[in-house]
Amino acid sequence: MRFVVYGAGAIGGTVGAQLFRHGHDVTLIARGAHYEAVRDHGLRLDTPDESVTLDIPVVSRPADVKFAPGDVVLLAMKTQDTLAALAELSAAAPPEIVVACAQNGVENERLALRLFPDVYGVCVVLPAAFSEPGVIEAYLAPVTGQLDVGRYPRGDDETARSLAEAFTGATFESQARPDVMRYKYGKLLNNLGNAVEALLGPGDQGKEIVRRAREEGAACLRAAGVDAADVRPLVGRSRPVRGRPRTGGSTYQSLQRGTGAVEVDYLNGEIVLLGREHGVPTPVNELLRRLANRSAREGRGPGRMTAEEFWTALEENTGR
Repeated sequence: MRFVVYGAGAIGGTVGAQLFRHGHDVTLIARGAHYEAVRDHGLRLDTPDESVTLDIPVVSRPADVKFAPGDVVLLAMKTQDTLAALAELSAAAPPEIVVACAQNGVENERLALRLFPDVYGVCVVLPAAFSEPGVIEAYLAPVTGQLDVGRYPRGDDETARSLAEAFTGATFESQARPDVMRYKYGKLLNNLGNAVEALLGPGDQGKEIVRRAREEGAACLRAAGVDAADVRPLVGRSRPVRGRPRTGGSTYQSLQRGTGAVEVDYLNGEIVLLGREHGVPTPVNELLRRLANRSAREGRGPGRMTAEEFWTALEENTGR
């Protein structure tokens, strides 16, 4: 089983590095300066316990990979980049490959299934950061994170069990789950707070906003008949890396790096979509979606808003 990690940032880089360290055949697909740094100097993985530099094979696009049936492609880019990535992948890879979506949200698997018959969901609970080109930080050790996996849309099979076994042997907690999307919906509820953290910064100042966003999310899932598992975050177990504590999650990091885009349309926006489909009001998630997107477009860094400013904006938008 060869792993092709498509999107070797914080999540993909960490998973790819640990699989490579534990004897698996791994190829990374990275972009730009990150690709060049890994190609020229290797991928450095920093954890609370150690720092290692790994000479992992890396390419800059799927067309440079010599795919074979049985390869496992781990998608690890943000959801807003998935459609374009899948188009490149389908042009380069045979349909017999396995596509496993190690991504937030619940839309990636549907997109992949249009093009590939063997699609798997991976529920990722993994505090990590892409600190600079060629360098990934993972904040848990000796267990790096949790990667539960199952066939999409449902089911348990030998591939799911093999993936779970590979992840477990590479320092992750992992179970093959026939209802993996139930866990990904649970993770989605957790991720509704990502935009709050990005806009207000880490800490308790956005606690009530997060509660309201998740309350709306739970109401939408109930209206849609979606059962969500209780997925516990592991951030509370994180430890400093090279003396630096983890500063924030994926949306926070996107604003911090000035990427120009965030994935809130597929996190808070998923709840807004369900609310519109099922007649459930979602004013908090809609405002979070719009504000986070605006911050990304305008190049604003994280933590530029106060809770009071958010509530004022919500009142102006809703009249309440």
